[in-house]
Amino acid sequence: MTGRSMDMETKSPLCIGLLFGGQSGEHDVSIISAKAIASALSHNPRYQVKPFYIQRDGTWRSPDVSQQVLDNGKGLEESELLTNAAFFLPTEVQQIDLWFPVLHGPNGEDGTVQGLLQLMHKPYVGNGVLASSVGMDKIAMKAIFANAGLPQVKYVALNRWQWQQDQQGWSEHIEATLGYPCFVKPSNLGSSVGISKVRDRKQLQEAIASATSYDPRIIIEQGVTAREVECAVLGNEQPQASAIGEITFTSDFYDYETKYTAGMADLIIPSQLPDHVAQAVQSMAVKAFQTVAGSGLARVDFFYVEATGTVLINEINTFPGFTSLSMYPKLWEYSGIPFTELCDRLIDLALERK
Repeated sequence: MTGRSMDMETKSPLCIGLLFGGQSGEHDVSIISAKAIASALSHNPRYQVKPFYIQRDGTWRSPDVSQQVLDNGKGLEESELLTNAAFFLPTEVQQIDLWFPVLHGPNGEDGTVQGLLQLMHKPYVGNGVLASSVGMDKIAMKAIFANAGLPQVKYVALNRWQWQQDQQGWSEHIEATLGYPCFVKPSNLGSSVGISKVRDRKQLQEAIASATSYDPRIIIEQGVTAREVECAVLGNEQPQASAIGEITFTSDFYDYETKYTAGMADLIIPSQLPDHVAQAVQSMAVKAFQTVAGSGLARVDFFYVEATGTVLINEINTFPGFTSLSMYPKLWEYSGIPFTELCDRLIDLALERK
């Protein structure tokens, strides 16, 4: 018996805990995503939605305060924040039948919150602890993708201590292995924060100093001339891949400013790829999802090197942006699943997995 049929038989609404905000740099994006999801769920009598806002310091707020945040579409003012509060969960947590975490970045999308929800013994939307943690850590992700035979750009992984012991040796190794330009990234961070494109040794050393200030583990990737395409995945054991979307931009690379400044990037759906390339992207997206033990949803990002016809996997995003204008829901809308139905499907998948 499915979760949907059980719910229809009992006639009682499913109490959905909408969890948003969080401690990452994507706090504000999370609020916008949660507002869109709350609006979609509010039209269905099957659900009773209780929002839970997480302040930037990790404090959970009650549904009443959280609803105010959703209504305003922005985080609380400094005067409205709870301060010096020990970690506690609002009493309304006990009423929740299913959690819908809408959290992006570290301390939200990296498996920490998923572990907490698992301890509550309630179903939750999206990926579990393993997929979430692997999806957030670029070094672990790339190692797993490599083991699965998924083609990637060349990269070098190292930590802050290794770099400090032999900066010249590592610089020479990176130059010999990757060349310039290359990209320096913190291993465990989202939203393109701390990422630098470098063209010489001086820039390389400055970029590594910057990246290691965010995370002691970093990754350096070879620069490629490629089109950036994305594919949405939906499902559990038998995931489906959406149509392919493409991101175009005029800046040097798809950095934080380009990603979150209106007008600096365009989303093209569907991407004008040859059929065999689109099919390869879809197949690789599903394989990547299954390789990390994905469940519910993910967006998988690729480089298409048009000069050689090569498709390279870039990363998997285990809870992508979910505003009405975000790539993930727009890809599924084009593929025949409108936003409201997409939210329903994710809830059903969570019940199915439980």
